[in-house]
Amino acid sequence: MTSGSIRDELDFLIQTLMRLTEATVLLNVPGMDLLVDHLTRARASGAVFARTVARPPWGLRLGGSIQLAVHAVAQGRGWLWFDDPALSPIQLSPGDVTLVRGGPDHYIGHEPGADCLEPDEFRARHAADRASDDPQATVFLCGAYRLSGDIGSGLVHALPQVMPLSPPVGDPLRDVTSLLSRELAASEPGQNTVLDRLLDILLVLSIRASFRQSALTPRWYRAAADPRLKTALQQMHERPGYPWSVTELARISGLSRAAFARAFGEALGQTPMHYLTDWRMTLARDTLRTSDIDLSSLAEQIGYGSPYAFAAAFRRHHGCPPGAWRQQATDAGGTGGTDRIHQG
Repeated sequence: MTSGSIRDELDFLIQTLMRLTEATVLLNVPGMDLLVDHLTRARASGAVFARTVARPPWGLRLGGSIQLAVHAVAQGRGWLWFDDPALSPIQLSPGDVTLVRGGPDHYIGHEPGADCLEPDEFRARHAADRASDDPQATVFLCGAYRLSGDIGSGLVHALPQVMPLSPPVGDPLRDVTSLLSRELAASEPGQNTVLDRLLDILLVLSIRASFRQSALTPRWYRAAADPRLKTALQQMHERPGYPWSVTELARISGLSRAAFARAFGEALGQTPMHYLTDWRMTLARDTLRTSDIDLSSLAEQIGYGSPYAFAAAFRRHHGCPPGAWRQQATDAGGTGGTDRIHQG
């Protein structure tokens, strides 16, 4: 590598890191603290992420079991489409990022309707293309995220089936995809740590951009941008075990009790105490599903004075006691429950 190319590479990395530092600061804007809290509780993880070079003709089928897929093109062009003719093919251009929610299979290829291979067969077919200098080759990134529990599935279902994003030059979302492509191009020491951080940033920025555009954006996200409500919402989410009252929530919001209750109801469509109960029940379901914690400890964690008070509230909410619900969820493979917090 020449001194000029090394200097160019360092300049790119410095500029990108500066913009990504700005992006991490932006994660603290109104609405973002709750989003990060949701992603943390959902234990969001980039299960698979790969950089691929493919010369035409090429096509890849991706199964609907992928909970949340992310696609970006670093070089060349590609297309994304579904079997459903109601969903028009989407062109993938350099710098674009596209989110795809699980459900139906989807396809990416050099043109709509191209013959598509399963992932293993695709990798074998195009293994030699990585070393190709064909200007017609496409370099693209494919990622698959898994978010657990009702909190995770609620976030995913707040997204449209497909959301194409076209960040402008200089946008952190565009920068992070460029840095991901470079990091995936060759194995370097510490790569897994770098990729983990970049994938976290990519997911947060992508969901934020989607929520900014989508009509499906959940009410809690929009409400968290309201200066009258953001403090109360953040406190309820961060401290579900505290014995909150409408009076206390109004006080920390700097509003009268009546003004706070009215603003909360208009923004979220329910009373503060109903919202808090729904949030506590969501946390309870995810905890019951994934751990063997005893009911007394769980009750204390989410704000109930005794396991009996928690069991009574849980039964009112779900129609059965928490022990029976846990067994049903285990028998069903971890499914079940009604997540009211994330329905809109």
